[in-house]
Amino acid sequence: MTLISAIAEQISRATGTRFVPLSSSAVAGGCISRTEVLVGRGERYFLKLNHPGCLAMFESEASGLRELAGAAAIRVPEPVCWGVVEGHSFLVLEYLALGTADRQTAEQLGQGLARLHQVHRDYFGWHRDNTIGATPQINTPSGNWAEFWSQRRLGYQLRLAARNGYRGSLQHSGERLLADLPVLLDGHRPVPSLLHGDLWGGNYGADQNGRPVIFDPAVYFGDRETDLAMTELFGGFPAEFYLAYCEALPLDDGYRIRKGLYNLYHVLNHLNLFGGGYLAQAERMLASLLGSASA
Repeated sequence: MTLISAIAEQISRATGTRFVPLSSSAVAGGCISRTEVLVGRGERYFLKLNHPGCLAMFESEASGLRELAGAAAIRVPEPVCWGVVEGHSFLVLEYLALGTADRQTAEQLGQGLARLHQVHRDYFGWHRDNTIGATPQINTPSGNWAEFWSQRRLGYQLRLAARNGYRGSLQHSGERLLADLPVLLDGHRPVPSLLHGDLWGGNYGADQNGRPVIFDPAVYFGDRETDLAMTELFGGFPAEFYLAYCEALPLDDGYRIRKGLYNLYHVLNHLNLFGGGYLAQAERMLASLLGSASA
């Protein structure tokens, strides 16, 4: 049995309707998994493939998409099935034909993200670990945001960086920052909010009616500002998005400093995933944050 026919059998079992693939075509854009579109008789599915050890990554992605869908705030693709066949782990998702995102889409995304962030828990973290890109993301619950961000996010990435050979000044500055974290977060007491967790421009689009769609999440419950911060890290979100979000859910004082603290997590993750091209950026961010803590 070929890989595609084995996955088609899994789709048929999950949906209760026989799926006969007529073609499959590679889709560009994924840097972690191989992606394809499967086409049948009037049906299409989006397929992610990786080595068998990535099954837990796909399981947690499916769980995260269902968590987001349960909020009924922003559209996400529905997970269909996942597993291991023919030497590959796989995840099959609803195929969403994407159109052009415009300013109205951005405004609706801002409104939807504010609704998403009003889904709360009584702890920071999630019921399971997942991944940020291909990196494990530790979600062991905590009632203390500073402790969670220090140990489950920045501290974890710094330890990975040390194992990857990034020691010296990065680790020295990182240790100082972890010690200063209570100063940078002093007086800030966020409510644990449902987060997308990896909200950059590449994980957002519009359906064919112009409505926003988000995908490839790294879900957990945390400070809502972390999602907003990441939208600013690489850009791509117009002013209408921020205006709509802040009209529905204004940002707290001190966000401009905290967004650097939150985006450092993603820059360190890029350093660990993609190499030393992100080292100088991480060191600059650390220096700026240490300066803010001592001011």
